[in-house]
Amino acid sequence: MAAIRPPHVKVICPTAPTMPVTLNAGFRMPSWFDLRSLDADGPEDEEGIKNACNIVHKMIDEEVKEGIASERIVIGGFSQGGALALYSALRCNKTLGGVMALSCWLPMHRQFPGAAVGNKDIPFVQCHGDCDPVVPYKWGQATATLMKQFLSKAEFRTYRGMAHGSSDEEMRDLKKFLEANLPPQ
Repeated sequence: MAAIRPPHVKVICPTAPTMPVTLNAGFRMPSWFDLRSLDADGPEDEEGIKNACNIVHKMIDEEVKEGIASERIVIGGFSQGGALALYSALRCNKTLGGVMALSCWLPMHRQFPGAAVGNKDIPFVQCHGDCDPVVPYKWGQATATLMKQFLSKAEFRTYRGMAHGSSDEEMRDLKKFLEANLPPQ
């Protein structure tokens, strides 16, 4: 993030707490919520997702208390962090500046669009590599298709040959997204 951050933008990169993760044979690892299945329609850790969302909302509230307008806050993440960013933005009652979601999916997708309480008119950029073996590209596509049904500014970007990682092209696109949505004041 340091390489693409405009000089007037503060970046906060929280680390997920360490917890047992079902897909990791119950071993502890950094995770925002439990991952129970590799099936897009498999069971989800609804309580854990909601708790993690509350953590994100508290971080937003702290920045607002420090004088940052919520409209100047862009949230984002990679993989599970990107999933949490999508879910948290849609469940947030404060208007945000945008969302950057990388190589991810929308948790509890069957609850949307009904569960969306805010941020339907802010810019969302969702990026995904078409060779992702961890979060299948088809999950990203399905998320994008769903979100375009109820979000006015949802964009899905595909990166050819990219696995579960990032690329220079993706970072350039994110830099442009930040510059367009968080211009200097």
